[in-house]
Amino acid sequence: MEIYTVSFFGHRQIENVIEVERKLEEKVSELIRTKRYVEFLVGRDGEFDILASSVVKRIRKQNDYGNCSLIWVMPYMKAEFRNNEREFLDYYDDVEICEQSAKAHYKSAIKIRNRYMADRSDLIICCIQRKTGGAYKTVRYAEKKSKQIINIG
Repeated sequence: MEIYTVSFFGHRQIENVIEVERKLEEKVSELIRTKRYVEFLVGRDGEFDILASSVVKRIRKQNDYGNCSLIWVMPYMKAEFRNNEREFLDYYDDVEICEQSAKAHYKSAIKIRNRYMADRSDLIICCIQRKTGGAYKTVRYAEKKSKQIINIG
């Protein structure tokens, strides 16, 4: 089966949440309607990641789409997951730990995980509203790798 992979990257805090959510809904709906199977990857490290996850779940449920999955990619095993594993496994279709980042120093783990997600993706949907931070650096990395990028910020 042909899998189209999409990663979400954004700042921990976002402005204009309602507008960003509307744009996310449009893009996620379009992808699920037009692609055979979509794998959505999320890091779950800020407002944009949580919003993106919620939109994917809502669009899939509203339209009874079965051609997509929502995967949380952790940089390393997190206590939050360990303490609430059942709830997270009920919410996400899959939870992965990025092997490369899990072996790295914790201060570089998120950067390594983000690059792994970008490398794996056909499309990056981001919410970049300023030229600083990890999300901005990840999108710059993806640009150098000639990845397709949609900034809804």
